[in-house]
Amino acid sequence: MVTSRARGRWAALLLAGLTPVVAELTLGNPPLRQAWLLLLWVPIYGAGTVLIRELVRRTGRGWLAILLLGAAYGIVEEGLALQALTSPTIYGVADWAPRILGLNSAYTELNIPYHAVFSVALPILLVDLVVPDLRHRPYLGRTGLAVAGVVFVLGALLLRWTTAFIDPGYQAPPTMLAAFALTIAVLTVLALRFTPRPRNLPSTPPRTVPTPPDVPSTAPRTTPASPDVPATPPRTTPTPPDVPAAAPRTTPTPPVVACLAGVAAFGYLALLFPFGGAQHPAFTQGGWVAVPMVAAALLAVAAGVLLRRWTAHDGWRDQHSLALAGGALVAHTVFGVIANGENTTDRVSLAALGLVMIALLTLFARRDRIFGAQ
Repeated sequence: MVTSRARGRWAALLLAGLTPVVAELTLGNPPLRQAWLLLLWVPIYGAGTVLIRELVRRTGRGWLAILLLGAAYGIVEEGLALQALTSPTIYGVADWAPRILGLNSAYTELNIPYHAVFSVALPILLVDLVVPDLRHRPYLGRTGLAVAGVVFVLGALLLRWTTAFIDPGYQAPPTMLAAFALTIAVLTVLALRFTPRPRNLPSTPPRTVPTPPDVPSTAPRTTPASPDVPATPPRTTPTPPDVPAAAPRTTPTPPVVACLAGVAAFGYLALLFPFGGAQHPAFTQGGWVAVPMVAAALLAVAAGVLLRRWTAHDGWRDQHSLALAGGALVAHTVFGVIANGENTTDRVSLAALGLVMIALLTLFARRDRIFGAQ
């Protein structure tokens, strides 16, 4: 018999291994022919996501905390380790849009939310669906938490070391590094101290009040009516006219959730990541680059508002969560086929990986009857 502690360790390992696959491999970065690079990224990606989940579960916080810590993770990776947020040379991202306060603006807007969603939130959501009885509990004990923290720091240092080969000679200004560290600290405090706690965690059946034993009713005392005084009829309250009840809020069906998640994910990536030979986001030039950047921000806000409204409704179920994750993942792999494939072989292999991913999501849904009535 497998103990709960052992299952927690296996779940943590699954999360650590799944995270770089979701965040990088299914986007075509790296291509399948260089999948071995994931071994270098598991320490920072995997341990980082496990660490975030453990902190959130131990403090009893919810998805807003996960997203804030995911943004902090993105700053650790992109700002402190890769230093791509400020580098004028790495990946050519400084030419995407005007640099603002020393930041590669379009690259920063693209990657910080990307890491919050695809590097942190979606892997956690998928493993919670795979191991539903542990979704509200930490996977690891104190020793495991400490190990995850140490591995995460070592992974960040390893990534920083490898960056010397792709962006030699660049070192971010100390003021920017200090600003990144302060931002990470602020996001962490906000996430673990000030974000709301989820309601009804874990969910419990509604409390019922026991029915009191039957008590013999006591007839009210009455005063005999005088024969000369007519009885007064009881006062009645006029019945108000029928008022139609307000229509209850409903949650979209899982296919609708999957489609909207796909549109949001693909749209956000397409608005900010230059592809198809473009040098700037959405094939713009000059000051027009601000248009797709503003549109991407508005799209992200709209998606967040809708998602918060839907998940707050009692009709949100696991099939909706799986549809949300599946739609976003499929769309971001489709974008990877279009934008990241260096040649036909890379595009075909990534498309094949996407088909395998769709098949696995479908089998998982059928196995657990997630798309059945709940």
